[in-house]
Amino acid sequence: MPRRVSLPTADDLFRPTSEPAVRAVPDAPEQIVAPEAPKGPSGRVKHDEKITVYVTAAELLELEQARLVLRGQFGIPVDRGRLVREALHIVLAGLESEGEDSALVRRLRE
Repeated sequence: MPRRVSLPTADDLFRPTSEPAVRAVPDAPEQIVAPEAPKGPSGRVKHDEKITVYVTAAELLELEQARLVLRGQFGIPVDRGRLVREALHIVLAGLESEGEDSALVRRLRE
């Protein structure tokens, strides 16, 4: 009797359990165009995409303090993700409307 335990393979563990709603690879990889999304932050919806952003301890503390100010002084309960999405929307809207004069371009050139 063998002493090794037979474990499932990665293919067994990560096999699809249903038909995917969207194909993983688009039909025309030579021209990938982002769908025209409505302008504005997405708010409280299920998000399918994810990024990782590394921040310093001081930046994280500032983010948490802003979140607490929004909740304590203005009665706006908000999580860090939504706060970041709102800030991102503001910065990208500024870039679109002001272009080279936007705060984003000015700060990145510093």
